[in-house]
Amino acid sequence: MRRVRYESTGGPLFLEEAPVPEAGPGELLVRCEAVGVTLPVVRKVTEATEPIALGGEIAGEVVAVGAGVTRFRTGDRVTGLCFGHGYVDFAVLHEAMASPVPGTASAVDAVALVRSGLVALGALQAARPEPGESALVTAAASGVGHLAVQLARVRGASRVVGAVSGAGKAEFVRRLGADEVVAYDAPEWGEPVDYALDAVGGDLLGRAVAALAPGGRLVAYSSGGGTVQAYDLLVGAKSVIGFQMARIARGKPELYERWRQELWRLFAEGALKPVVHAEFPLEEAAKAHAVIESRGNLGKVVLRP
Repeated sequence: MRRVRYESTGGPLFLEEAPVPEAGPGELLVRCEAVGVTLPVVRKVTEATEPIALGGEIAGEVVAVGAGVTRFRTGDRVTGLCFGHGYVDFAVLHEAMASPVPGTASAVDAVALVRSGLVALGALQAARPEPGESALVTAAASGVGHLAVQLARVRGASRVVGAVSGAGKAEFVRRLGADEVVAYDAPEWGEPVDYALDAVGGDLLGRAVAALAPGGRLVAYSSGGGTVQAYDLLVGAKSVIGFQMARIARGKPELYERWRQELWRLFAEGALKPVVHAEFPLEEAAKAHAVIESRGNLGKVVLRP
């Protein structure tokens, strides 16, 4: 089978031949039809001190099951998070991380919706939104952000503000349901909001905290880090909450599954519409990474093995 790999920090990515893996106990062997490209994986390629397996979101058909698997059989269509090699023709997926793909959805729909949607929904849940509150979503045109904008509206936000890196993304974010769109470098971000979902971090974290109304909550789920001054929280009785999807996936599988079911329900009802910016063949993984690095995507970037 084909596999995308790299040998040193920063790449380059290259395609190689590799043996088809076997499904171990509790595992599924999946013939990949779509692979989601995410910023965390791109950052690992550019920043990790040693090469890592390019894992992440996959969707496809189960071709073999390991001992002890009870929820799936060969021929089932699944999606899930792969911790090993995911930029491949055949990937190993742990049963606990797999989710059925409904017959009405494609593999591309699945990788655009499930993992990114779980992060968006989880971050939103962490903010404890109340109907009628106002929301700010940074990286609002990204794979996660464009779903977070829609979910904030579904959950009853009276006003949704999308923050983006450039004015060219504004119309796309408005079409998602945002009432206002602001650029990161704008002098003002408008009226304060009750909660913010931040996927950028770094210097932008302070601006997101400043955009909160008194008593506001910021959920930070970016791998970009950042620093918040305690005094800025104290004077406005504001709070910052860290959210990590892996903690939910590993520690609260029932909640993880409940959220997955909610995403598919919203998708079936037409209330949540994942957008795919571009699809690339597996051998063009480097081009897919370049799109993510440039922050030029409007929605999800997908590889097609």
